[in-house]
Amino acid sequence: MHGQRAGAEPGLPPDLYGRDRGDRLMRFLAAFSDRYLPLVTGTDRLARRRPPARRPAALALVVSARECPAEDVVALRLTAPDGAPLPRWQPGAHIDLLLPSGRTRQYSLCGDPGDRYAYRIAVRRTGGPGGGSDEVHDALPAGTRVGVKGPRNAFPFAAEPAVLFLAGGIGITPVLPMAREAARRGLDWRLVHTGRSRASMPFAGELRGLPGADGRVELLPDDEHGTPAGTALLRRAAGRAVYCCGPGPMLDAVRAAFDGSGAKALHAERFTAAPVRDGRAFEVALRGGEVLPVPADTSVLDVLLARDPATPYSCRQGFCGVCTVRVAAGPVEHRDGRLTEREKAEGRMRVCVSRAAEGSRIELDL
Repeated sequence: MHGQRAGAEPGLPPDLYGRDRGDRLMRFLAAFSDRYLPLVTGTDRLARRRPPARRPAALALVVSARECPAEDVVALRLTAPDGAPLPRWQPGAHIDLLLPSGRTRQYSLCGDPGDRYAYRIAVRRTGGPGGGSDEVHDALPAGTRVGVKGPRNAFPFAAEPAVLFLAGGIGITPVLPMAREAARRGLDWRLVHTGRSRASMPFAGELRGLPGADGRVELLPDDEHGTPAGTALLRRAAGRAVYCCGPGPMLDAVRAAFDGSGAKALHAERFTAAPVRDGRAFEVALRGGEVLPVPADTSVLDVLLARDPATPYSCRQGFCGVCTVRVAAGPVEHRDGRLTEREKAEGRMRVCVSRAAEGSRIELDL
């Protein structure tokens, strides 16, 4: 057996000119097989199947500070009890907040991605049937420990050269970090924030304090200007990518006016449930024999919440999976687009968006 030549790389032939180093093409192919192929095949270079990666456990964080940046809005600063840095995130990201009651709710991160030691969320009290916002306001004083999963990003900021940000009410939470990033990069950005009144619109001071914000930030309280139409919101959109987050009527108005705006792209996030489209009435039966009618314009989740406000849910868009239940019998019309074929075959259903055929009945394992 010949010994390894000095300077040559293990397992690679010398280059074509006889120099004591591995051939350049072979070095590239070796690196490709070592790094890229394992990522796409899930195997090491000896074709051994790697065990599946473990899903990260929830972070145990503490509410280190509370403030009220607007009427009926509370902002929480969440930090590690030992002061350790937190996982990185990008503008548009959200976390799953695991509340003491067992509820899970999603909230956009509205702090600075450059701050590695804290997450900030802001929550408006809605008084809705789920009770999540009330619990954040009433049951999370400073010092409370909470679980957090994520961050995850379903509303990423692509940092196009020219952008228009549109935020309605508490929809400013994912948009604020985007505006901060646009200012940091020196992009051509504009921001319009609407709300019921100035007192109800959080973070106005932070928006005006962004570098180069003069003339770029426009606040439009309804009690001073009326509710703006989609065309008014998009009047500065020509040639820009639009990022919009807000209540359903605002998003619907922006979508309706988008084609005539001259904007290049529309990125939107809805923080309330999307309306049911092409819905038909059917029934769901529970384990105890109770049968609940599901109207054509109502989700299964809303029917379950009316019966039991503690029913778990989070995003209401079929994304997060918190509301997934098992269907014991009956065909499901899957509308989430995220369940795998295996999960569907196992009878899984995301009740926030998926339905059943008109006049049919599905049995839920609840």
